[in-house]
Amino acid sequence: MRFIKQLFYFYVNSSIHVAIAAYALTWVTLLEYNLKYDKNSLYFVFFATITGYNFVKYFGVAKFHHRRLADWLKAIQLFSLIAFIILAYYAFQLLVNSKILIVLLGVITFLYAIPLLPKKYFVDDQSNLRQISGLKVYVIAIVWSLSTVVLPLIQNEIEIGADAVVTCFQRFFYIIVLMLPFEIRDLNYDSLKLGTIPQRIGVKRTKIIGIFLLILFFFLEYFKNEIDTKSLTILLIITFVTALFLAFSNKNQSKYYSAFWVESLPIFWLVLFLILS
Repeated sequence: MRFIKQLFYFYVNSSIHVAIAAYALTWVTLLEYNLKYDKNSLYFVFFATITGYNFVKYFGVAKFHHRRLADWLKAIQLFSLIAFIILAYYAFQLLVNSKILIVLLGVITFLYAIPLLPKKYFVDDQSNLRQISGLKVYVIAIVWSLSTVVLPLIQNEIEIGADAVVTCFQRFFYIIVLMLPFEIRDLNYDSLKLGTIPQRIGVKRTKIIGIFLLILFFFLEYFKNEIDTKSLTILLIITFVTALFLAFSNKNQSKYYSAFWVESLPIFWLVLFLILS
């Protein structure tokens, strides 16, 4: 039992779970646009998510030298290195336009974690995008929208037309909503200087904003040139289930409420798509 718990702990904390979620959303995009399974896009997004998330999460932690932490961290660092090597392989398989996009995403991720920019724009001594008051959730939503919508479409040489733009906005709003339970959870730990949405407007109003964004997320589907009944049904289900998870989120939520269950929603979305297909 202890081994299973440690394995699950590694699964979540090494960002494998969130990487599967990103992989799932990328596959959802392929299915929405009737595109074939594109292993280069999908595997790149999967391994890039592991690398990027672990880089952001553990860059600042690496300076600590506590033995127990060091052993745990070394395992994740080694795993991240392997993921980086694999992502580099799949990056070379991508088209030129796709490579240009991933360079942009890489720069954003780098600036998100590394203190390089002028301190006058930041809320504390760490001059990175993560510390700009209120910016965190929007940076993450932009990166996810570009990597799970634009990247697979560019890679499959699909024109980024009106429908694709609508899909990007839908994905942007949806990722923001998925971030809200995390921000509500972190109210007990985040510095007030971060200016997260719950810090600014409170938990109740944050949930109201989240529900509004989910409604917008659903009804944007009607602005597409091609409306599919199956997609609408799936979208309605995922909107309702996500709304429930947002409604039941609180500051004292269980350890894995957000880190596992909320992050499982994109996987649930993909499963719905595959079943109804």
